[in-house]
Amino acid sequence: MNNPFKKDKKQVSIFVTAGYPEIDSLVPQLLQLQELGVDFAEVGIPFSDPMADGPVIQETSTIALQNGMKLELLLQQLEAAKDEIHIPLVLMGYLNPVLQFGLDAFLSRCQNLGIASLILPDLSLELYQTKYKAAFEKYSVPVTFLITPLTTDACVEQTAKACANSFVYLVGQNSITGQGYAISGALSTRYAELKQLCGDTPLFIGFGIDSKAKKETAFESVDGVIVGTAYLKAVKVGGEKEFLRGVM
Repeated sequence: MNNPFKKDKKQVSIFVTAGYPEIDSLVPQLLQLQELGVDFAEVGIPFSDPMADGPVIQETSTIALQNGMKLELLLQQLEAAKDEIHIPLVLMGYLNPVLQFGLDAFLSRCQNLGIASLILPDLSLELYQTKYKAAFEKYSVPVTFLITPLTTDACVEQTAKACANSFVYLVGQNSITGQGYAISGALSTRYAELKQLCGDTPLFIGFGIDSKAKKETAFESVDGVIVGTAYLKAVKVGGEKEFLRGVM
């Protein structure tokens, strides 16, 4: 399988919450991201109990759910725009809604959409390998797992192997999304070690990337960045175009 996340240049991805700020905002946002040169987009599936997300993404998820966004509608919106969106799409959600939807039905729809990877933070690598790997492989839907700077070297290598057709998602520090922090020399050193441990599997960093300066610093150690909370804050005040031009 060709890995769409392997490129010769550093990459920028933006996280959007489906159904935020309006129920039909998803496709226009994705087309705008595509137009402005974003390498791939991460689409958040709104969930009422997002364990890995900070207050900003929690708020956008709550608003999206209040707007009426559901997994079925999200998929329908992407299916309607399938021929217009050319950048890789990554879906990020949680295991419970996917299982309620039906794992096979969901993965089949992902396959038809050409979803480049699926992130389920509450799906552990062990549970995936023992219970769900066959289903993901049946529908050729790659999976992405999260690591942190404290993840053991052995686990990083196992994770990178499981993500060989996608990428490894590095949580910049041990926290929920959107928590500000500085990339210190010690963190940069560890990021570079993690990058080496991932081998050929791309390593992208997220959770706290909020400026061009932090992006450039991260670029020195990893393959790219994923920007979520800072973008959603800009969306809230209608400043997303200006923000994107500043961070790209």
